[in-house]
Amino acid sequence: PRCLLLQFLSYLRACDRLLKQGYEEGQVEEAMEMFQYSEKKAAEFLRLLAQFNDMGFQQNEIKEVLLLCGNQREKALEELVMK
Repeated sequence: PRCLLLQFLSYLRACDRLLKQGYEEGQVEEAMEMFQYSEKKAAEFLRLLAQFNDMGFQQNEIKEVLLLCGNQREKALEELVMK
C-alpha cells in the first residue's frame, strides 16, 4: 500500500509539472497513460503534439504517428507529410 501511495504521489507531481508547462489536463493524463507514467516520454509526446499541431496537422493523426514512431520527430514528420 505504501508503495502505491508513493507511485500515485509521483504521478501527481509529474502531471503538475506538465500542467505548469501549459498543456491541457486531458492531454497530460492521456500522455502519461500512453507512456506508462513516464514523465519524460509524456513530455516529449506533448511537445511534439503541440509542434505538429501548430504546423496544421490533425491531432488524431499526430497521436497515431507519434506512437508508431516512438516520438522520433523526423520520422513522425515524414509520416505526417506523406499522409
